[in-house]
Amino acid sequence: MAISKHIERFGGLPVVDFLAAVEDGRELPDAPDAAWKVGLEYDSAQTFAEAWEQFLGTVDASRVTAVVIGSWSQEEPELLTGPLAAVTDAAGQLPALRSLFVGDITFEECEISWLQMCDITPVFEAFPRLEELVVRGAGEDWDGNNGLALTPLRHEHLRRLRLEAGGLPGSVVRAVAACDFPALESLELWLGVATYGGDATPDDLAPFLAGNRLPALRTLGLQNSEQQDAIAAAVAQAPVVARLDHLALSMGAFTDEGAAALLDGQPLTHLTTLDLHHHYLTEGMQQRLREALPGVTIDLSDAQKWDDNWRYVAVSE
Repeated sequence: MAISKHIERFGGLPVVDFLAAVEDGRELPDAPDAAWKVGLEYDSAQTFAEAWEQFLGTVDASRVTAVVIGSWSQEEPELLTGPLAAVTDAAGQLPALRSLFVGDITFEECEISWLQMCDITPVFEAFPRLEELVVRGAGEDWDGNNGLALTPLRHEHLRRLRLEAGGLPGSVVRAVAACDFPALESLELWLGVATYGGDATPDDLAPFLAGNRLPALRTLGLQNSEQQDAIAAAVAQAPVVARLDHLALSMGAFTDEGAAALLDGQPLTHLTTLDLHHHYLTEGMQQRLREALPGVTIDLSDAQKWDDNWRYVAVSE
C-alpha cells in the first residue's frame, strides 16, 4: 500500500493547495476556512522558501489554523532542515496555528523512505499552542546524515501526534516516550522495517503501554511493523489498554499468533474500534475476533495472502 493520494482534509478543514489555486486564478477562501497546503511541483521555478513567503504575503496568516507542507524539493529529494526553519521562523505570524502536517507527499513525488528529514524539536518549541502534528518520513540525506530526530520536551497543548515512516528509528520512539505530553489524546507510530531504519523494539514501546505517562491518551496506534505479533502480545497485557477507546495494530505483519495473544490477554470489549487492516489472519481467526468482540467495530479489511517466507508491512519504501 503505497501512499498514492494527497490528504483532502486536515484539522477539520478542507485542504487548499495554495500555489495551485493561485496559478489557476481561483478565489481563495477566508484564512481560517482552509487547511493551507504549500508544496512544490517537480521542477518548480520557486524554492520552498519563496513559495512560503508568497503564502505568508497573500493569506492572512494571523488567522490560519491549519497548514500542510507538501514537497519541499524542486527536483531531487532535499533535506527538510531549511524548509522547516522557514516555517518555524514564521511562528510569530501564525499565532492561531493548531494543526501542522509535514510531508503530504505521494510515492509518485517521492518514496516515503527517500524523504530527507531532520530534527522536529523546533516545531514544538515554535508553536506552543499546537494541537495536532503529523510528520511523514524519517530518512537521512544521501550522505547518511540527519534523519528524523526529537529531543524530549514538555508540550502542554499537543492532542494528536502521528509519525508516518517506512522505518521509524528507535531513537525517535524513545524520545517520544520520554516527552511530557499531558494533553495527548491520540498517538500513532508507523514503525516500519529495519531495512529502512525501523529499529525500534517492543521494549521501546513499554513506556506507552505502562499507562503511567500520557494521562489523556484514548487512541493508540502501534502500526506498520514487522514485529506486529510481538507488539500485540505486549499490548494484550498492557495497563494502558483499559482506558483506550481506539486501538490500531494495523498495516503490519499481523498473523494468527498475534491475534491469539490479544484474545488470551485482557478484555478488549470496552474498545470502540480495533483497527487491524492489512493483516495475515486466517478466515477462522477473523471470525474468532468478531465473535469475541461483538460490540467492537473491527477493521479486518485488506487481508493479505502469505506463506512462511514472505510477509510485508503496508508502507516501507
